[in-house]
Amino acid sequence: MYFFYISTAPLRGIGNNSTTMSAAAADAQAAQAQVAQQQHQPSKASHDYKGFVAGVGSGIAKLTVGHPFDTVKVRLQSSDRFKGPLECVMQTIRLEGVRGLYKGATPPLVGWMFMDSVMLGSLSVYRRLMAQHVFHVDVWAPGTLLPSRASSSSSSPATRTALPSVGHGLAGILAGATVSFIAAPVEHIKARLQIQYAATKAGRLYSGPVDCLAKIYRHHGVRGVYHGLGATLLFRGFFFFWWSTYDLFSRWMRQHTTLSKPAVNFWAGGLSAQVFWLTCYPADFVKQRIMTDPLGGGLGDGQRKYRRWREAAVDVYREAGFKGYWRGFLPCFLRAFPANAMALVVFEGLMRTLP
Repeated sequence: MYFFYISTAPLRGIGNNSTTMSAAAADAQAAQAQVAQQQHQPSKASHDYKGFVAGVGSGIAKLTVGHPFDTVKVRLQSSDRFKGPLECVMQTIRLEGVRGLYKGATPPLVGWMFMDSVMLGSLSVYRRLMAQHVFHVDVWAPGTLLPSRASSSSSSPATRTALPSVGHGLAGILAGATVSFIAAPVEHIKARLQIQYAATKAGRLYSGPVDCLAKIYRHHGVRGVYHGLGATLLFRGFFFFWWSTYDLFSRWMRQHTTLSKPAVNFWAGGLSAQVFWLTCYPADFVKQRIMTDPLGGGLGDGQRKYRRWREAAVDVYREAGFKGYWRGFLPCFLRAFPANAMALVVFEGLMRTLP
């Protein structure tokens, strides 16, 4: 009996240990699979949240780098007093100091934070919806799988398909339309402040952005604040070219260069922004003419000239022909690369960093 006890006890132990080890291995494998799935399958809400937050950083970067260029562009678009961008810069600094180049910066500082947050956040959402419901692909942004397809057996790394460039462009159109309802009043107020040339506040119609907003609303209501909304929607429809080429440039650089991720974001962001401005600048020029046109009435800023977008476009052509639509293009084109390159470096960096 003693021998039987000695010989069978270890056998029972071995069986229990084998079962325990098998269960532990299965649990470990399940845990690893879950971790891997979480790493490659970020939640929809997480990505949507990051897009809106990262857009705030993009707006700040864009304003810091780009606003002086924007001031010169608007002044050249709305007045014939300057022969070119260099003269505009020199006169502005001589009469108003360096701060003159940042005149009207407060509305876009606040506005671009919200604008880029809404634009880039909604862009991320529209990309995902395009990938999921229109193009039926696995990847809607670099390194980001759709939750419904991340765990699919058919979505191996070798077979995964990414959202095509046209999908990014369509998402850009939708994001541009969405952000226009924030951008129109911000850009309207900014433009009116930028064309005030008096060095002292006593000689200006508006003492600041709040005063400008209050006076326009008092005499023309919400419709006056949103003056130029139609032109803004048309202008931002050209976001198709920005975001489709951003995807093309990014994809080419990832495949054919050894550039780091921030470097790819920088070059692709700057080059795609220049493509955007090459296609949309005439529409932006007409938009600025509309937004700086006197509103008239009790505001006391003069007689309104344009009632429709077409009237402003025809007037520009009547004044200077086709080349009239490109007045002020140089500072805008020079601004497009550094401002948007840095904005997208910040945006993509925050997207990779945020939890």
